[in-house]
Amino acid sequence: MLYKAIDEKELDTRIELNFKRLAEDDYYKIDNVFSPSDYKWYGDKEGRALLAFVCHFKMSGRVIPCMPQMLLELKERFNHLGYLGPVFENEIHEQQLSGHSWLLRGLCEHYEIYKDELSLSAICSITENLYLTKRNKFYSYPTDRKKKDAGDVSGSDTGKLDGWILSSDIGCAFMSIDGLSHAYRVTDDGRIKELVDEMVDVYLKIDKVELRAQTHCTLTAARGMIRMYYKTGEEKYLEGAKSIMELYVNGGGMSATYQNLNWWGRPDTWTEPCAIVDSLILAGELYKITKTEEYRTLAARIYHNGLSTAQRENGGAGTDSIVLDGQNDILCSKLYEAYFCCTMRLSEGLHYIRENKALLTAHLDGAVSKKGRVYMDGDILYAEVSDFAQEYAEHFVEADGHKLCPILKYYKIPCDMIKKIEQRILF
Repeated sequence: MLYKAIDEKELDTRIELNFKRLAEDDYYKIDNVFSPSDYKWYGDKEGRALLAFVCHFKMSGRVIPCMPQMLLELKERFNHLGYLGPVFENEIHEQQLSGHSWLLRGLCEHYEIYKDELSLSAICSITENLYLTKRNKFYSYPTDRKKKDAGDVSGSDTGKLDGWILSSDIGCAFMSIDGLSHAYRVTDDGRIKELVDEMVDVYLKIDKVELRAQTHCTLTAARGMIRMYYKTGEEKYLEGAKSIMELYVNGGGMSATYQNLNWWGRPDTWTEPCAIVDSLILAGELYKITKTEEYRTLAARIYHNGLSTAQRENGGAGTDSIVLDGQNDILCSKLYEAYFCCTMRLSEGLHYIRENKALLTAHLDGAVSKKGRVYMDGDILYAEVSDFAQEYAEHFVEADGHKLCPILKYYKIPCDMIKKIEQRILF
């Protein structure tokens, strides 16, 4: 068997591009890092930004100036109960819970490095006053609702039902399993574990395909379950994460290019690098725990294929078309950059890749042939590209009369060219 290790020079380039995007663009600087009051993803951008800044510090030791600045300003932005956004007295705002999960993640990562009172105090006020007040209320999460093909790349409120203000990012309230699991690791507060157990119990019983849940929030919830497994050793968390990965891979959540459908049951939408990063981390951690080779293979294929087109020339990350056998065979860019979410989450993905390079080595057969319904050389997927895009291909092979190359790496391709390129996956 042949092997294709991660190109460390290439990875360093990708990390540096993402670092510059976050360090130099005004959108991520202190004057703009806090979202305006009418942006109904309270804590989401702030949390993803802080998490990204900490990830880059862990990778290089360099401090993006906005990181300490936003920590100092954060509490001035909090409401009187110690979190971001309005206080909803009689309703639960799904996106507020989802957004604050990222804020908890960023704060917990920061605290684990610096052991600072500022981060710990914010973690405690968010968990105490936003989340713990919702105990025993997740059982009322509405699942019996009309299917609506609503929502853009950035989700939005879709109305009120049963005491919940719901989001087009269906199920995003349960993304909080991730942030709360991290808060539990930091604080050892048993009440947080009780709440996480409630959320896990509810979400695992929800038919995510029928509900058309968002794959990103589902995979993120599963990563939180893995963190709970590491913390407690309780098998229920591991089994929950495994069941979600099984559903994602074999139940219509993953595309033929090892990317994601943004929602189950909506193949005409787009991929989301946030979810691709989630799937990579989840597969990698399941392999570490179980030593099941299928998880390692999946993680390697997600890195070498699914993430190939996610990063753009400017260091950010954008969405692509969904490729599925019998429905769409063209892989192309949909949104050049989702700067409000995916660019920041890419940082965590790059950090994970850097820490797990050996795990993500691709296994090769040494020749391209049909593997299942697509052309592959071991773990590397091959596609057909237009003549004008061939200069960006790593190499070409002939297979069954087709001239094929590995999926193009979009971070090497100019912006105006990405918008024109189509890659055809042969089924």
